[in-house]
Amino acid sequence: MKFLLTLLSILVLAAAVPPLAAQEDPATRDLKRLVDRQRVLLTRAAAAEDAVEVEDVREPLQRLVFEYEDYLRKYPDVAAGYASYAMLLGNPLIDERRRAAALLVRANQLDSDLPLVKNQLGNYLAEEGRPLEAINYYLAATRLEPKEPLYHFQIGTLLSAARDDFLKSGEWSRAALDRAMLDAFRLAAELAPENIPFGYRYCEAHYDLENPDWAAALASWQALGARLTAPIEQQTVRLHEANVLLRQNKADEARVALATVTDDRLAVQKQKLIAQLPAAGEK
Repeated sequence: MKFLLTLLSILVLAAAVPPLAAQEDPATRDLKRLVDRQRVLLTRAAAAEDAVEVEDVREPLQRLVFEYEDYLRKYPDVAAGYASYAMLLGNPLIDERRRAAALLVRANQLDSDLPLVKNQLGNYLAEEGRPLEAINYYLAATRLEPKEPLYHFQIGTLLSAARDDFLKSGEWSRAALDRAMLDAFRLAAELAPENIPFGYRYCEAHYDLENPDWAAALASWQALGARLTAPIEQQTVRLHEANVLLRQNKADEARVALATVTDDRLAVQKQKLIAQLPAAGEK
């Protein structure tokens, strides 16, 4: 389960560094310089349009790795230094995940109140196929920073992707897991209303439930559709509305929704739903 690389783009990783103290002592000042260069380089990599431009970033990134090593030798007790270096090593361009994980463990030992560190340790454990351990770090991150939508989103993603592992453990019932998953996606969507993918995944999560509340699912799709402006996005949502209406045995309302879907790119999905409509005269 490669949540770190699938959920976080290079650009997000570039911004994901722990907050530094406002008071600029030498250790903070030196780390800030490293972090600033890290953001610049990873942002350049994210904006690269071809492999050549990406390769141009590798050499300065490697120099930055050496400078981080020097920094940690000079300041071995600064948790933020280990965390920032770990974010660099965990980036796909370097991809030294095991070293990054070891640095995160050290950062967590030095300061147990860094939510980003908890979250990244959760990512590492999830990628290693250890979801029952990962969830504890994700939950710790949300306790430390409850208004960070990404942390809630990753809880929902983990509970959905590793559902069988959680159920086999005997520590989770299906009802409790479904409730926690849906709540996590809902919180992520509410905390980041401008993030359409978060909102979309919350709506989709209703399909994952053992006992879906279709009325709530329909309301969530309608609320999402009201925020969209691109016609194809709006029509995609109406396909979902029609799908939910069919599950509620509301064929007439589903027909109305499907009639508004006119984009040829959605024709296949539309036809599949039309095929589920009852024939004239049927209930």
